[in-house]
Amino acid sequence: MNWNSAGSWQPQDRNQTAHYHFIDVLKKPIEIYVFIDPLCPECWSLEPYLKKLTIEYGRFFTIRTVLSGQLTNLHKDKFEKPRKLKDIWEKTASRTGMSCDGDLWIENPIHYPWLASIAIKSAELQGKKAGRRFLRKLQELAFLDKQDISQEEVLLSCARKVHLDIEEFREDLCSKSSKKALQCDLKLTKEMDVEYIPTMVFFNESEDDAGLKISGIYPYEIYVKVLKQMLQKEPLPAKKPKLLDFVSHYDFVGTKEIAVVYDWSMEKAEKEMKKLQLKQLVEKVPVKFGYFWKYAK
Repeated sequence: MNWNSAGSWQPQDRNQTAHYHFIDVLKKPIEIYVFIDPLCPECWSLEPYLKKLTIEYGRFFTIRTVLSGQLTNLHKDKFEKPRKLKDIWEKTASRTGMSCDGDLWIENPIHYPWLASIAIKSAELQGKKAGRRFLRKLQELAFLDKQDISQEEVLLSCARKVHLDIEEFREDLCSKSSKKALQCDLKLTKEMDVEYIPTMVFFNESEDDAGLKISGIYPYEIYVKVLKQMLQKEPLPAKKPKLLDFVSHYDFVGTKEIAVVYDWSMEKAEKEMKKLQLKQLVEKVPVKFGYFWKYAK
C-alpha cells in the first residue's frame, strides 16, 4: 500500500492503481470546507474522523480548512476565566478520547489567540500541505504540551518542526497577505452562516445546489452518509493501510485516532501499538489523557 499524491491510499494491484491514478488526474467532485478554531478542543476531536474519511474516501474529495475565529470572537470573556477553560478542555478530552491538557490555562495561558490564526495562514502561503502540517503541530503543542502558541518563538519552533522556510514564514507573520487570508476566512464563515465549530460543509462542484452543512461532532457513519449522498453513488471504502504504514505517514498519532481508523476499541488500539513498541518501531508518549505514539525513524 502507498500514499498517492492526493493523500489517500492506493492499492498495489496494478489495475486498481491505474484506476485511482485516473481519478486523481480528474478534478475531485466533492470539496469539504472544515471550519475550525486552533484552540477549540471539539475541533481537535474531529481529527480521527478526518483521517479515516481521507483514508477510505479521499479519492473523491479535497478538504479546505477555514479558520472561523469563533472561539476568539464569541468567547472573549472565557479567556479571562482560566479555570472555566480548563474544565471545558478536560471534559472534552474525557468525552472524546483526544487529550487536551487544560492546565495550559492555569500554567501558561495563550494571551494572543489571533496570532496563532495569523501563523496558520502564513504557513498556508507555502502550500496547502504545509498549512495542514503546521496546524496539526500547533494543535499538538497547545493541547498536549501546554505551549502558548501565540508566542513568536513557539510559532517559529513549530515551523521548523514541519520543515517550513523559516525566513519566509517569519516575514509572512507580519505581512498583509496573512492578515488578508485570515479576513477572507472570517468573511467566508459569515457568508456560510457558520455559528458553531467545528462545522463541515460538503459541496458537489458539478451541482448548483447549496452545500450540505454539519455542525458539531457526529459518529463517523454520518459523514460517510453525507459524502455518498453528495456523490449520488455508493463507493466502497479503500482498504485500510497496515498499522505501521499509517503511523509512519502521520508520524505522531493518538490512540483515539488509531481506534477510529481501524474500528478498534481503545484497549485494542493500545495493545496493537504496544506490539510495535516492543519491536522499537514506535515510541509511546504519555499525555494527560491517554497516549500518543511517535514513529521511530
